Amino acid sequence: MGKSSLINSLVGRKDLARTSKTPGRTRVINFFNVRDRWLFVDLPGYGFAKVSMKTRREWERTIEEFFSEKDDLKLTVMVVDCRHEPGELDRLMQAKLEDSGIPYQIVAMKADKLSRTRLQKAVDRIQLVFRCNVIPYSAATGLGKKELWQVVERI
Repeated sequence: MGKSSLINSLVGRKDLARTSKTPGRTRVINFFNVRDRWLFVDLPGYGFAKVSMKTRREWERTIEEFFSEKDDLKLTVMVVDCRHEPGELDRLMQAKLEDSGIPYQIVAMKADKLSRTRLQKAVDRIQLVFRCNVIPYSAATGLGKKELWQVVERI
């Protein structure tokens, strides 16, 4: 469960954003009007998707173009998997967000897959890497939903 599952969980719908068990199924930019108040955007992923280097470069260009053209962008939610160490691509994405001045919140997905103790250690490790607050999140259980909505509302 990744970005699309997060969107579905946040808005309380199972089928708004298309999900798949295989990472990297989001191939284009998808826009979702949420409560006529927010526009959620699901961008192609970059982490665990098994795609060619050509496709990965196309996604990078798409994402960069999106960020460079969105003057009214209020918040980016950067999704990482709490079961894995943040990678170089994650650190590069954070650096791009920092450089662009776009506010962001990092969300550690799949929190339900770890015990409470292992989850806390994973979140501590991720926060150490990114040097910012990380919200543990589970689309399956709703853990972190309230906290992420508070960030969205505040921004």
